[in-house]
Amino acid sequence: MSSPPTSRTISVVIPVYNSDVALPKLIARLKPVLSEVCDNFEAILVDDGSPSDVWRVIEELAGAHEWIRGVRLMRNFGQHNALLCGARLARHDLILTIDDDLQHPPEEIPKLLERLDHGFDVVYGTPAAEKHGLWRNIASQMTKIALSHAMGAKTAMKVSAFRVFRAEVRNAFSAYPGPFVSLDVLLTWGTTRFDAVTVRHDARVDGASHYTVRKLITHALNMMTGFSTVPLQIASLIGFSFTFVGVVALTYVVGRYLIEGTSVPGFPFLASMIAIFSGAQLFALGIIGEYIARIHMRSMERPAYAIRSTTARDSDLP
Repeated sequence: MSSPPTSRTISVVIPVYNSDVALPKLIARLKPVLSEVCDNFEAILVDDGSPSDVWRVIEELAGAHEWIRGVRLMRNFGQHNALLCGARLARHDLILTIDDDLQHPPEEIPKLLERLDHGFDVVYGTPAAEKHGLWRNIASQMTKIALSHAMGAKTAMKVSAFRVFRAEVRNAFSAYPGPFVSLDVLLTWGTTRFDAVTVRHDARVDGASHYTVRKLITHALNMMTGFSTVPLQIASLIGFSFTFVGVVALTYVVGRYLIEGTSVPGFPFLASMIAIFSGAQLFALGIIGEYIARIHMRSMERPAYAIRSTTARDSDLP
């Protein structure tokens, strides 16, 4: 392994949720890798409102290692909210995010850093083969499709929670106030220089994933309505399409009356048209309602996260 550039310093942000067993194993594997690839480093462990005793584990790790900082959130805000919290607290030039379940091998970090040195601002570690079930993989693909529309970047289909980006990109979203967070979309606010590299993806070591299919779909909907106008454009397209259908139907009815002197047999045809148009209207109203709900949430100024406490060494954290 080549020696790191003398100016390279890394902040590793790890959102933590019920990973009492896996977290110490991750830290043990992370330190030797970071020691090889950079001069100075830190790890920020963000407890995302875990109901387990994981905060005690974080305090023990922070007490045993000076390079570890711990942050405990008031409740479960979500993975991307926890990542935003950690990214804002990062003190080094590069920010690397990694899951707490060891599915992202720390030994693959040099691949991301090597690619970053080619002039990119954000590099994703795309798994060669994900170790998830069928429905989870389908939901992940749906989320990436939604993300591709929200990001407008070619690498959207290759995003993962294993990523590294330059700290200056954070300046574009450092004051982001909303409760709905997608770190990947926020990164596009600061740069267009994205890339991805294929990395190994291991099976989860302990427990089950807390990122369920339902949560992935909800996250996709939040991205689409919170960071993109595509749903509104779809609603407009549907409205135009059904208006066209209505004009064609009206032309047919009038034409038949003028040519044959008879009208179209009534109730079934009329009932079908009313049902179709009513469904289209309700669909469009539902999309508009989702946007209004997000405007309402932002008007209440709900925070993306709230910090309950920090580890003893980090009492100076904002």
